[in-house]
Parts: sequence; C-alpha cells; structure tokens
Amino acid sequence: MGVFLAWFARELPIDPLLKAAIAHLWFITVHPFDDGNGRIARAITDLALARSEGTPQRFYSMSAQIRVECDGYYRQLESTQKGGLDITDWLQWFFECLGNAFARADGILVAVLEKAQFWERHAGESINDRQRLVLRRLLAGLDGKLTSSRWAKIAKCSQDTALRDIDDLLARRMLIKDAAGGRSTSYSLAR
Repeated sequence: MGVFLAWFARELPIDPLLKAAIAHLWFITVHPFDDGNGRIARAITDLALARSEGTPQRFYSMSAQIRVECDGYYRQLESTQKGGLDITDWLQWFFECLGNAFARADGILVAVLEKAQFWERHAGESINDRQRLVLRRLLAGLDGKLTSSRWAKIAKCSQDTALRDIDDLLARRMLIKDAAGGRSTSYSLAR
C-alpha cells in the first residue's frame, strides 16, 4: 500500500485518465481491507478523475456507473486479475464505462433542462395541486400512458375532476392529446 500511495500522490507523465484506471485496478487488486475495498476504489477513481479535470465540479459519476455495470465490472476485473500483466482489456472496459457515465450524465442534464424550461414557459400559470402533482410525475418520466383514469388514481380524485384538470391543461397548452382517441385517449406534456 505504501508503494501505491506514493505512486498515486506523484505527478506522473501519463494521461490522468490512465492513472485513474490503473489506480482503481491496483487498489482493488491489493484489496487491503476486509470490507469496503470497492467503495474506496471507486472513491479513488472519482478523486483521480476530478484531479484530471482540475475542477471540483463534475456532472458525472464513475462510481455510480460502475455500480450500474457491476456484472461486467466483476467479469472484467476477474479476467484481468487472472491474466498476465497486460491490462489493455481492463483499460478498454474502464474507458467504455467512463463514456457511459458521460452519456448517463448527459441524459440527466437534458431531463433537468427540459423540466426547467417547461416550468419557465408556464411560470405565470396558476395550476392546482393535483395538476402540479401529475405534471411533476410526467416530467419525471411517468411509465406508461397518462389517461384520465390514471390521472384520477394518481391525484386521488374523481374521473370528472380528472377530466376537468386535463381539459384545463389542454386549453393552456401544457398538455396535448395523443394520437389514439376514444376510450384509449392519453395525454402527454406539450414540449
């Protein structure tokens, strides 16, 4: 561990992203503690990545992405640790995971911006608590279609009240009616 810590603390003439990938592998391979090695390795990785960017603010988390891809992580880790000294496959996996972390963060930022833009467009609108509740659910990515029955269930109101709320939001152009009509009429956010 002393050799690892000295290496990690030094300024090295290698790409800082390579250093982050190697540091993660090195620490997790040494496995110095009975418990918590994975969490510490992810923290070391995030620290190395933050240092590489020279900024305390990051909008992605390699640690969170490794947890998302844990099956592939453990397979690659086992394969690398049982192999020789060539860690090319580990580095390739690490950088693909990092790319996925960027893409995931991008998706989250897009969703946050869409929410902010929606509320900004409708800042002067007065809506009731039921409408606010359902709109927030839609903005959070409600699974499935929003029908008047589902609105009534979510807002804990009658079908008639749900229809009045929906009609009001349709008139304000906060909601739109989806293509299919009749008994299967559903609604979406107006973008």
